[in-house]
Amino acid sequence: MTAIRSIFIIAAGALVLASCASAEREDNGDRAADELAQIAQLPHSGVCSGGRWSCKARVRTDERNQIKPFAAPAGLGPADLASAYKLDASKAPTVTIAIVDAFHYPNVESDLATYRSQFGLPPCTKASGCLRVVNQNGATSPLPGNAPPNDDWTVEAALDLDMASAACPSCKLVLVEAQDDRSNGLFIAQNGAAAQAGVVAISDSWGGGSDGTEGSLETFFNHPGVAIFASSGDSGFTGAAGDYPSTSAFVTAVGGTSLVKSASTARGWTEGAWSGAGSTCSTVIGKPSWQTQTVCAKRAASDISAVANPNTGVAVFNAGAGGWIVVGGTSASSPFVAGVYARYSLAGQPPSYAWTHASEYFDVTTGSNGSCGTKMCNAGAGWDGPTGIGSPNGTTLGGGGSCTPNCTGKTCGDDGCGGSCGTCGAGQSCSPGGTCTGGGSCAHPICSTGGALTPSCDPCAMQICAADSFCCNNSWDSVCVGEVASVCHQTCGGGGCAHSICTTGAKLTSGCDPCATQICAADSFCCSSSWDSVCVGEVSSVCHQTCN
Repeated sequence: MTAIRSIFIIAAGALVLASCASAEREDNGDRAADELAQIAQLPHSGVCSGGRWSCKARVRTDERNQIKPFAAPAGLGPADLASAYKLDASKAPTVTIAIVDAFHYPNVESDLATYRSQFGLPPCTKASGCLRVVNQNGATSPLPGNAPPNDDWTVEAALDLDMASAACPSCKLVLVEAQDDRSNGLFIAQNGAAAQAGVVAISDSWGGGSDGTEGSLETFFNHPGVAIFASSGDSGFTGAAGDYPSTSAFVTAVGGTSLVKSASTARGWTEGAWSGAGSTCSTVIGKPSWQTQTVCAKRAASDISAVANPNTGVAVFNAGAGGWIVVGGTSASSPFVAGVYARYSLAGQPPSYAWTHASEYFDVTTGSNGSCGTKMCNAGAGWDGPTGIGSPNGTTLGGGGSCTPNCTGKTCGDDGCGGSCGTCGAGQSCSPGGTCTGGGSCAHPICSTGGALTPSCDPCAMQICAADSFCCNNSWDSVCVGEVASVCHQTCGGGGCAHSICTTGAKLTSGCDPCATQICAADSFCCSSSWDSVCVGEVSSVCHQTCN
């Protein structure tokens, strides 16, 4: 019997920057630094620039510094965010999140509908009562005029509504449109937002530098029972310059992170402080009694954080900006966290909540947003300026969820609630579908010739036996071994590599094996320093193959 072996190699399309990995890595902190160092640095720009108060959205741009539209959604979507922050799918409240922005957004309903439809979120329309648009006083008319050129708050509003939708798909939304970004309309809008029926959270993705008078504005943010969130800014560590209202004693200041998928962490994601995330030490607002940081004599920001780096940005739809765009800035993290709090029935909690419930957040310990030399700009264990206490961990937030684990058809992997469906035996790995592969009850490895194998001993053996019965009726010859690649699209290692991809050793050359090529694209350490145990683990997590 003859067989033709065809190997199809799918090259990873992600653009990564080479990292200067150290020759030796001793802990996951080194791994996180390596993964974050590989983030491609792409051009991005602010979209609001005309007023005393500016929005904090930063949109990806092209070589002409124009907003770059994409033919299809790019950037992180709701499923990515739910995975990264372990959001409980069983939580579906119908409370209302208020978004405060400036000027009118003419396409708000149709743009929001496109986003939600694309990602399978339930419709949220004006007719159903899910979406409301009001002016700064909370009335449906008159609405303010459109934003002037070069001060496009519609991108900001689209980002805010999309992120609130991603965090809490069942929540209702109200867009509160301030008259402009020059006067005190954005502050008056806090009262208009809090007065809306059902509102439990308000997101403010805007701010401005301190002029020493912000103490007189504090009353606008004092709404007990309604949680107010504010972006910390996109200028990194600003010292005592401040960025109000993130330094208000009545708001939860939301910083920013970089977020990438990871093959080396149990969470499945690596998160570090974004270099642009705002952190500041107010010179006006006194230190709240609950804030235990010691590097700032007054109110320090941030309190918590979520993804904000435009280079790891989120997918947003805005027809006026060209359709699908990728946006970041702490304008993304504030509405997202507001939505998470609403989803977990924590929206009535004061800013002190994170400080007294630190175990309910992912502690972000890598990265910095400046060179101050203290926790005001360097991420580390516990609180720090760029990321605060950390980012929300849906498995523990609010004391844990009521998620119902689902392991139907799975013997290993995630149970959908942050738990496990089981562990695999020695020599086995968990497939993306939640079944153990490799090892098992096979009489010999599928990558070695020998006697006929039983189909049920390994998922790949089952596929090969279905395509070539000789392998399970007569013998497992060299053709059967070759079908590990042609039928299962797996590799047995070796090839032109200095050693097997399933054993630790010296660094491997990208290209010596299809799987090695994929791993080196995702984790440059493996081909620049050494092929350590993490690289071996990535045979399963990156290539979805098994070491027999």
